[in-house]
Amino acid sequence: MDSISTKNATVFFNSEVYTALNNYLKTDKPSKIFILVDTNTHDYCLPAFLERIESGDIVIEVMEIPNGEDHKTIDICTGVWEALSEYNADRKSLLINLGGGVVTDLGGFVASTYMRGIAYINIPTTLLAMVDASVGGKTGVDLGALKNQIGIINEGVMVGVDTSYLDTLPQNEMVSGFAEMLKHGLIYDKTYWSTLTHLEKLDISDLDQLIYDSIIIKNEVVTSDPTEKGLRKILNFGHTLGHAIESYFLENADKTPLLHGEAIAIGMLLESYLSTKICGLSQEEFEIISSGILKTFSKVEINKNDQKVIIDLLQYDKKNSYGVVKFVLLEAIGKPKTDCVVHNDLILEAFDYYAH
Repeated sequence: MDSISTKNATVFFNSEVYTALNNYLKTDKPSKIFILVDTNTHDYCLPAFLERIESGDIVIEVMEIPNGEDHKTIDICTGVWEALSEYNADRKSLLINLGGGVVTDLGGFVASTYMRGIAYINIPTTLLAMVDASVGGKTGVDLGALKNQIGIINEGVMVGVDTSYLDTLPQNEMVSGFAEMLKHGLIYDKTYWSTLTHLEKLDISDLDQLIYDSIIIKNEVVTSDPTEKGLRKILNFGHTLGHAIESYFLENADKTPLLHGEAIAIGMLLESYLSTKICGLSQEEFEIISSGILKTFSKVEINKNDQKVIIDLLQYDKKNSYGVVKFVLLEAIGKPKTDCVVHNDLILEAFDYYAH
């Protein structure tokens, strides 16, 4: 597969990942290489990765963090910054983030802020990270249960998408990543959406191309609007309510935490319903969206008390301005509309629809 040029970096695929990475190490000659992993990627991905890189005389240090969204915190960042300092990382050091979205988001933020910025490379190992965190340079951590409240937009020097790492994933993690791919179809390409919702006509060999197409869509959006002043906002479809739902289930001890994609699937369903009320999304297309999402994602119980707290959490959404919550909705599949204002009574109506 051909590489994809982003605004400031390049995304390489499969075998080309290691050719490009090794060329970079020979040419740029970092003073030290630091590899950030979590508990899972340390065991399942790091050995294969180390076999493929040619570091020569450059010292490699591995730093491990706990896995899971609840560890995407400033406290974990502090531990990584301290480790970098302890191992004498300087401004010519390189940080390689080998993991899912938590590792790439947190690692990118650590690299962007350590000594006012060192080079970093993302090697995403989950489907979600490949199609979402791989492009765009968004880095950051959560503030308590509030998603990605602290961060910076700063691209790494390279991204390496090696789909063989997907063999290490449990099924629910693959499904979680699939939600972001569905989103790319809904906001940008009706044909791509249709392909994703008819996977029975495909086989596993088609997955690489679908991932590639998803990254192409995200890159086209991000390249035209790197700092999210306009078009890039469409990537937030499903995320206004989805992030609030994810935060609520994460911080509530009585709830089983949802994976990111599971929460975003609920958000996309709810926001598609809102689209029929506000943006003229046809009932026919809404039913296509609903059945397409529910083919893969089971419904989750969200009671009346849950709904009130989730709506209260919307005030912390990063897209808000002047205290007004702004949604991305759909006029049609592949035709999003940004900066939509939605009243709470309609949100409650959407929850009622979802519950039945």
